[in-house]
Amino acid sequence: MEQEKRERVRLEAADRLARGEKTEVVARELRVTSRSVRRWRREWEQGGADALRSKGPSSVERLSSRQWERLERELKRGPLVHGWDDEFQGWTLKRVKLLIGRMFHVGYTVQGVWKLLRRHGWSAQVPLRRAIERDDEAIEVWSQGHAAGHRRVGIL
Repeated sequence: MEQEKRERVRLEAADRLARGEKTEVVARELRVTSRSVRRWRREWEQGGADALRSKGPSSVERLSSRQWERLERELKRGPLVHGWDDEFQGWTLKRVKLLIGRMFHVGYTVQGVWKLLRRHGWSAQVPLRRAIERDDEAIEVWSQGHAAGHRRVGIL
């Protein structure tokens, strides 16, 4: 998804460069750096628009499609099933990393886990429901007292 979007931007830049638009104009309108547009221009001049096409994912996925399907099922079951029973009740990248290691004996970095999840359409989200223990009245009292104690002071 993200990779396809970046490729579309590069190809749009190639079309604009072919029409003779200036590097700075292309960069500003496509919301990229001038440095990127200059690099794309060199690649385009040497190999045409095909030189700007995606060359595939930058890294090879370590999990097979069957392993990913199994991991996804386990993620949907939730962290409680896998032994994390703290107040957070959600998945973190570190927890997913540990789960992958336990299930498949495959090592990922935290950044690698983030890329893996994004590649498969997962995103960072806030839990859909509030904690049962939440005390809205106590939060309101705290926030009023907290705000009163932190008034903005003007400095001349």
